[in-house]
Amino acid sequence: MKGSRLASAALATLFLATSTSAWTQQAPKPAEDATKQANAALLKELPFSDKTSFELAHKGFIAPLPAALIKGEQGNLVWDPTKYNFIKEGSDAPDTVNPSLWRQSQLLNISGLFQVMDGIYQVRNLDLSNMTIVEGKDGLTIMDPLISTETAKAALDLYYQHRPKKPVVAVIYTHSHVDHYGGVRGVVDEADVKAGKVKIYAPLGFLEHAVAENVMAGTAMSRRASYMYGNLLPPSPTGQVGAGLGTTTSAGTVTLIPPTDIIEKTGETRTIDGLTYQFLYAPGSEAPAEMLYYIKEKKALNTAEDSTHTLHNTYSLRGAKIRDPLAWSKYLNEALAMWGDDVEVMYAMHHWPVWGKKEVQEQLGMQRDMYRYINDETLRLANMGYNKEEIAEQVRLPKAIATKFSNRGYYGSLNHNVRATYVLYLGWFNGNPATLHTLPIEEGAKRYVDMMGGTDALLKKAREYYAKGDYRWVAEVVNYAVFADPKNQAARDLQADALEQMGYQAESGPWRNFYLTGAKELREGVKKLPVPDTASPDTVRAMTLDMLFDYFAVRLNREKAEGKHVVLNVDFTDTKQQYTLEMVNSVLNHTEGKLAKEPSASVSLTRNTLNDIMLKQTTLKDALAKGDVKITGDQAKLNDVFGSLDDFEFWFNIVTP
Repeated sequence: MKGSRLASAALATLFLATSTSAWTQQAPKPAEDATKQANAALLKELPFSDKTSFELAHKGFIAPLPAALIKGEQGNLVWDPTKYNFIKEGSDAPDTVNPSLWRQSQLLNISGLFQVMDGIYQVRNLDLSNMTIVEGKDGLTIMDPLISTETAKAALDLYYQHRPKKPVVAVIYTHSHVDHYGGVRGVVDEADVKAGKVKIYAPLGFLEHAVAENVMAGTAMSRRASYMYGNLLPPSPTGQVGAGLGTTTSAGTVTLIPPTDIIEKTGETRTIDGLTYQFLYAPGSEAPAEMLYYIKEKKALNTAEDSTHTLHNTYSLRGAKIRDPLAWSKYLNEALAMWGDDVEVMYAMHHWPVWGKKEVQEQLGMQRDMYRYINDETLRLANMGYNKEEIAEQVRLPKAIATKFSNRGYYGSLNHNVRATYVLYLGWFNGNPATLHTLPIEEGAKRYVDMMGGTDALLKKAREYYAKGDYRWVAEVVNYAVFADPKNQAARDLQADALEQMGYQAESGPWRNFYLTGAKELREGVKKLPVPDTASPDTVRAMTLDMLFDYFAVRLNREKAEGKHVVLNVDFTDTKQQYTLEMVNSVLNHTEGKLAKEPSASVSLTRNTLNDIMLKQTTLKDALAKGDVKITGDQAKLNDVFGSLDDFEFWFNIVTP
């Protein structure tokens, strides 16, 4: 939420409601002269006269997206295909938008049903990702069915309006981010999957990592994703203009049907509906579980999300495990070695395809070299003694790579990818003991402000820097004032003004969205809107019992559990699994298959009952009363465990303490 990217918990797909705020609403401000100059300078650095990408993005066009709003069963808005109509192809960038990002947003807005080649079709801009449809011998294979069932169904309906209505016989999940599986129930019926009529293919580790992102750190990721995807911003030249990877995320029903066929290693081949698929297993690249594949008869390469028309994230700003740019580079090199001599078209699960052997080789080669360069140059400078901040300021991509629009940082950025690579190898500590045990931000901020002569003096100097266009420094220094005195509206407003100008200059969609969302919340406060359900029903049901108990352990309130020792024997009568749970030393451990000889209590229930308690469709008290949960021994000990589990508050503060 890329990610994920909600339920990549990370995507935070439903921030569409309105609410009142205790803070004064302020309109966005115009671009300052320094911002206009910075954006104008970029126009001279990049080859904006090159229209190749627009030609490719229009190629194969069959039909536009339906103009009607897509709504859920409760009448909730899921997708508005008109919300970016203010972005006109060929128009000059407003002063408030980086011209390179404006160009990318124009390309993302080229929407509809497209033919990639004979038998391969894509629906683009009906969600953050593309849905690809391959016509086989007897039916259709759906690749990556979007985030929401509603948008996935609309995409398939659009296809059926222009192509024969064949049944869906297979689904492929390229990787474990929600925009590549969440809409699966919009294109297939789980009963057909269970009956063997539909197969679902995914890479090894898919289910584990899809669940881990959605649940284990789901609340924190989703809250930060509300910044990353700009879900709180109105679409406008001073607000959201897209995410660089796609326009935005849909806000519908997120589902998951577990895969039936797992790809475990590179070189595996499957015949799917009469076509030969060759797979390249690519874990630890753009997602922890990811795969690329080649349809031999079509000479068509699907690069999943490892090669798209942007520099991707080796670290996602929503929060995620750091990705390995060296492995990523090597997977692209492997794809070139396996298929580069034969390939005729390359298409990904975002953006538009590349046609022609030479052109595909160039795209893959350039991006291979880009990720390799990030890895190697970061390590070279680290070994020369530079820290991650110094390295991030020094690293510049080679001109041949940097001047290709497909390598620009519309979604990732060179700066934060370099920092992430440093942390991947060397961790957060830069080696200087002065930074080893710094004060918490709020406490340090109070001391900084005091040493600067107080808030008024700090703001006076900061306004001088603002007038010079030094917005990065203003944002950094005024942050101390905000954390020292969060009710000081003058400090909040100046911080917001600086972040806003930085947003207007940002080439990365997520950077722009973070800056502008931060500015909005500084001015208006945190709005308590409807929250995403990161632990969705399909996700909970797909979790193994080990995963569920790990999630319980994450939720354990250490203070409530302190000093308590509880041993529970748990018997799941439907799955025939038995566990011992032990709450001791303020942690919750679990062991499968070995029951304690002298438990505090013994509990029997079905897995479905535990799911219902997790999904708040029933309570432990009601389940006990109905006999769905049976207990022998000290029932208070069971209550000790469940009573020590926290519920996470979604709308925590980010730009204020």
